[in-house]
Amino acid sequence: MEREYMEFDVVIVGAGPAGLSAACRLKQKAADAGQEISVCVVEKGSEVGAHILSGAVFEPRALNELFPNWKELEAPLNTPVKRDDIYLLKSAESASKLPNAFVPKTMHNEGNYVISLGNLCRWLAQQAENLGVEIYPGFAAQEALIDEQGVVKGILTGDLGVDREGNPKEGMYTPGMELRAKYTLFAEGCRGHIGKQLISRYQLNANVDPQHYGIGIKELWDIDPAKHEQGLVVHTAGWPLDDENPGGSFLYHLENNQVVVGLIVDLSYSNPHLSPFDEFQRYKHHPVIKQYLEGGKRVSYGARAIAKGGLNSLPKMVFKGGALIGCDAGTLNFAKIKGSHTAMKSGMLAAEAVADALLAGNEGGDELSAYEEGFKNSWLYDELYKSRNFGAAIHKWGAVKGGAFNFIDQNIFGGKIPFTLHDTKPDYACLKLADEAKKIDYPKPDGKLSFDKLSSVFLSNTNHEEEQPVHLKLTDPSIPIDKNLPMYDEPAQRYCPAGVYEVVTNDDGSKRFQINAQNCVHCKTCDIKDPAQNITWVAPEGAGGPNYPNM
Repeated sequence: MEREYMEFDVVIVGAGPAGLSAACRLKQKAADAGQEISVCVVEKGSEVGAHILSGAVFEPRALNELFPNWKELEAPLNTPVKRDDIYLLKSAESASKLPNAFVPKTMHNEGNYVISLGNLCRWLAQQAENLGVEIYPGFAAQEALIDEQGVVKGILTGDLGVDREGNPKEGMYTPGMELRAKYTLFAEGCRGHIGKQLISRYQLNANVDPQHYGIGIKELWDIDPAKHEQGLVVHTAGWPLDDENPGGSFLYHLENNQVVVGLIVDLSYSNPHLSPFDEFQRYKHHPVIKQYLEGGKRVSYGARAIAKGGLNSLPKMVFKGGALIGCDAGTLNFAKIKGSHTAMKSGMLAAEAVADALLAGNEGGDELSAYEEGFKNSWLYDELYKSRNFGAAIHKWGAVKGGAFNFIDQNIFGGKIPFTLHDTKPDYACLKLADEAKKIDYPKPDGKLSFDKLSSVFLSNTNHEEEQPVHLKLTDPSIPIDKNLPMYDEPAQRYCPAGVYEVVTNDDGSKRFQINAQNCVHCKTCDIKDPAQNITWVAPEGAGGPNYPNM
């Protein structure tokens, strides 16, 4: 089919911190040279920021480089971190506060800010548009355009107005458009679906450890002003998780008597009966956390996977005609539990390589080796190198012994201990069989601190056009009932934080696997954790998914 097309110098997929920083840097470089570079950003969310979810304590290092005058430009960094409190939760009732002297250096947040990353991205989009970037929200990149020589030439946006079988709906069909580019940057965030295809096609991860992931579940609360302490940052390790099912939590005090509270569950967890959502709900009842939330009101909910393998899992980031940037590549610094400043810097480094090539008269199609060289000579590489052992140590030795190793590595050796730990078991391969694992009896939600999945999804403002092809694809539709159910009690019922997957009993007593795709908050956990690697997440129609206000 002949499709309409538009041509640009650079197309960027995803209006998150990496994509928008790249767009701004491209325009800045062009302006400095007195030349023009045409830049287009496509974003699958209904608006910029609609699909952005992060903690977030933000380190402004990359922003200082991109817009040194960000304060005059009124960037939404309104809450400097005032204090760090770190607790080891020993049980549902008890906790020990870690003395500051024993906290790894990477967890200190002096000079950082508690922010809404969604609002920062909205601000970055304004700066990008002021510089002449074209931003198209509501358009999902469906696939990369690749020519016969294997060169990426841009992207194809998804068709709009098709029914469940993929047929055009009368009076509603709009075919996807080709956005052609000399260079294409993929900034889809963690486990980007085109990024995943490109990594596989070009074998970009051939010589690295498997990527590792966590699922972050987060809520925004209005709390009693008497309990609010603007700029307070609270982190916890331990209960309700353990060394076989690791993770940690956060509670950050924003402005306007609001806090964000969240739990990150490592997707290497071993118990198939574990539900990250339900672990988060019961975690909020711990006295350390309850003291802030009690009497408050939950106003938003969401979830998103994070790529936390760091330097050891970083794929080759370039291929002919383009590059992976930000969490599409996996640049998050897990030792800091921060990925926004690293995503921004990777986008800026890629943009500088692209701009230099275009301004020198290059017509694209080559491999951007200058991006990888720039990365290796940057503070970003240095930061990821210093934190390369952090996650592997926790996986190998648990929270206490692994934490002690990380204290020694970070505080005494400055992250340069003379060996590297490796973690070579993929997260999906870590599940025990259901009959070998302890069943977990989760308490019923009380409707005050803890809630059910469906009322939570309602607060994420998730919406999809229902009569469209299901965007969660099963390679083999028989596997959930025939294999995953007897072996693992089909863990998709529990690892999904939005109630997308159900095992339903038919009238005759047989079981079927039901996918409620309209509930999907685009966290990508199913694509990562399914033990048979049978589920593939692809982008639904543009503008579908959550609509986060200020997450």
